[in-house]
Amino acid sequence: MAITKLNTYQPLTEQSAIVLAIRLRIFEDGTLLTCKEIGDGNLNLVFHVVESETGKGIIIKQALPYAKVVGESWPLTIERARIEAGALKLQRSFVGDLVPEVYYSDPALAITVMEDLSALTIARAGLIKGEKYPQLSQDIGTFLANTLYFTSDYALHPFKKKEYVKEFSNPELCKITEDLVFTDPFFNSETNEFEEELSQDVQKLWEDFTVKLEVAKLKKSFLTEGEALLHGDLHTGSIFVDQNQTKVIDPEFAFYGPIGFDIGQFIANLIFQAVSKPEEKDTILHHIQNTWNVFSTTFSKHWMESRDAYTKVNGYLEYVLEKSFQDSIGFAGCECIRRTIGLAHVEDLESIADQEQRIKAKRTCIALGKELIVKRKQIQSIEGLISLIQSHS
Repeated sequence: MAITKLNTYQPLTEQSAIVLAIRLRIFEDGTLLTCKEIGDGNLNLVFHVVESETGKGIIIKQALPYAKVVGESWPLTIERARIEAGALKLQRSFVGDLVPEVYYSDPALAITVMEDLSALTIARAGLIKGEKYPQLSQDIGTFLANTLYFTSDYALHPFKKKEYVKEFSNPELCKITEDLVFTDPFFNSETNEFEEELSQDVQKLWEDFTVKLEVAKLKKSFLTEGEALLHGDLHTGSIFVDQNQTKVIDPEFAFYGPIGFDIGQFIANLIFQAVSKPEEKDTILHHIQNTWNVFSTTFSKHWMESRDAYTKVNGYLEYVLEKSFQDSIGFAGCECIRRTIGLAHVEDLESIADQEQRIKAKRTCIALGKELIVKRKQIQSIEGLISLIQSHS
């Protein structure tokens, strides 16, 4: 695959994406190409370029210099494209085919050209339809264990770890998370959005200073604990799946943070499924439990193979896992509330056609979110977490 360098930034169109693919010489000369803009996210342009004769395709993703969900009034650095491409390449070195292959990236153009995943389904969309993905929790548990362990101090030379911390410094996108996950939903912020029927529930949340104190502690953890390279936005909309494979995409929020954050984000987005589709609850709860079990078992295996002196100290591994587990529960609670009354809701809840049932599901997410935040240190096992979710869903 021969590639030539480009230089001037401008937002792509379907036609210019084809021109780019030709100029990069990803396809053979003279190949007839088609292109469709398929991005439905909040921040980027995404194009699917396909060779008409063979069906061979690529994905071209480009960061816009503003938040697509809001418009040019919310400017953003295109530096996130460099971070995303770098994270994908590093993750792939640890998890192989659990992330897409990157063919080409250009920080100046904010472009990443990668493997075509169009034959797969976005996990959120498939789960909403009631599809079963038997490999999902096994694969995500493995992804979490490998990416979080091998980018941590437990695996890296201190110099390399600090080099990565610098490389993946991501202040602008971290600020989005800091505001939209840990601050705005717990105060009367203009970014919040919720139905009138939830007003009393939201007012009680805003007046609950026990919850606010615990959220402040979780936010401090997010701000200050650079334990491992996080995906930073690991929800079911950032995962492509079919019956046999899983691909984690979109790590543009990647940065060094607390291990429990990615785990909690994924758990919360499974909780939305358990709440919104009671008929699938047992399957979803199995995925939550299996994700943690696979993560903790695999992480422990890597730990025991480490040569670091402190990893041999009795009780240290158990301490790290316990802290990560409790953190993940609290972060999951924040995500449950954020996606219910804050900016950027989830289709799992929004797709509930019956308004009364939708409001009921959202009330459940608010109540469960509060309990996860406040009681996170009282939950001693994954079985205890499952029991708490069951008591609400």
